[in-house]
Amino acid sequence: IELLRKVEVEATLGPVTSGDAEFVADLGDMAHVPVISFTATSPSLSPKHRYFIRTAQNDLYQVGAIADIVKAYGWGEVVPIYEDSEFGKGVIPNLTDALQMVDVRVPARAVLSNNSVDEHIRGELERLMLMQTRVFVVHMPPDLGGRLFTCARELGMLSEGYVWIVTNGMGNLLDELSHRPEVLASMEGALVLKTYVPETPKLKNFTVKWRSKFQSRYPKDDIPPHPDVFGLWAYDTISALASALERSYSGNTRYHHHHHGRRNSSASGEPFANMGVSPSGSSISIELGRSRFRGLSGDFVLEKRQLVSQVMEITNLVGKGEKHVGFWTSKTGLVKKISKECLESGSKGKCSANVGLRTVVWPGDRPAVPKGWVIPANGTRLRIAVPVKSGFQALLKVETDTGNQEIAVEGYCIEVFKKVLEIMPYYLHHDFIPFPIDGKPNSTYDDLVKGVYLQ
Repeated sequence: IELLRKVEVEATLGPVTSGDAEFVADLGDMAHVPVISFTATSPSLSPKHRYFIRTAQNDLYQVGAIADIVKAYGWGEVVPIYEDSEFGKGVIPNLTDALQMVDVRVPARAVLSNNSVDEHIRGELERLMLMQTRVFVVHMPPDLGGRLFTCARELGMLSEGYVWIVTNGMGNLLDELSHRPEVLASMEGALVLKTYVPETPKLKNFTVKWRSKFQSRYPKDDIPPHPDVFGLWAYDTISALASALERSYSGNTRYHHHHHGRRNSSASGEPFANMGVSPSGSSISIELGRSRFRGLSGDFVLEKRQLVSQVMEITNLVGKGEKHVGFWTSKTGLVKKISKECLESGSKGKCSANVGLRTVVWPGDRPAVPKGWVIPANGTRLRIAVPVKSGFQALLKVETDTGNQEIAVEGYCIEVFKKVLEIMPYYLHHDFIPFPIDGKPNSTYDDLVKGVYLQ
């Protein structure tokens, strides 16, 4: 607020979280000052703010990759586990929609606060263990995610049969967990999505200089192998902003002071009463939107005031490190290798030889793809009414053993039903309930249908 009221800045950089960015973006709209964030990734921010510019990858982009992974392995249900914040909740509606588009159900979800104690985290995980679904998508920052996986491993949820897909919320910052090997060990077998950063001579030279400066400034700390993608976005953002300021400079940077409406803004009240309007904010925003260059993070291109997302990298946590298993783009889908020809063609045919992912080592050190479900200990059984009548017994025949009262149901209809069960992506507990159809009162097909209605 003080930067806008007293300093009258021409642009602001770096709202760190999506929650902070929402408030600062409101201020930017009021003062006509570009608010540029290379860390706020929630998809709920972009459309409603004229002066908010996102130079980080929108979380929305990765939901297509997650849906394609789930579809490729034939899993029928997925449970999201996410942080109770703007960052965590912002992507979940889009993820649910993307999964439903490929006929995948979301039967439940788990929401954790960053302040959740381990006892609460275990309680949520124990609740999920009682369900038959074994495919989980984790969307949260590394600190909370690290505690989640530690608790999950203690409960045996990183064993054979489980599937864990980690979004770039953790994937882009896995280096933060390098000093906690026990956390990385608890994630073994997980699939991790992260923003792909191509290796270039420019990036290699920058990394050498960055590591040298890091060591001189923090001699007692372990040196990270490279700057994370947010650091690269920050560098590219400052380069783009400097160029935009040069192209848009008019010499007049003093704010205009006049009344402007704030009814729809979350920023209101006395501190904003004397806030002016920047004369150059609109032109800076336009010039910044025209940015096109090859940066440290890759191609830096803005469209509709946000960074154009291109490639997601997919890795598999094995042993003490990551194993590359593939890439995903909205043009190619899942591919083992990515090429310039493949990206530029916009055709999956150019990548047909590489479709899919490399071999994944799943939790429990298993190469076989998990089914994605188990028979739950307390699963509700489906009660299926079977009409009992004479005739057409090749289609359906019901017999009761007079000795032990066990019911035997067979025939063509039952064989078809059993074949369907074999190919379903989850197990269906069921019991056959004989229902006599013999023309007596309360024993017609209408009565059977009414019984279904009455449960």
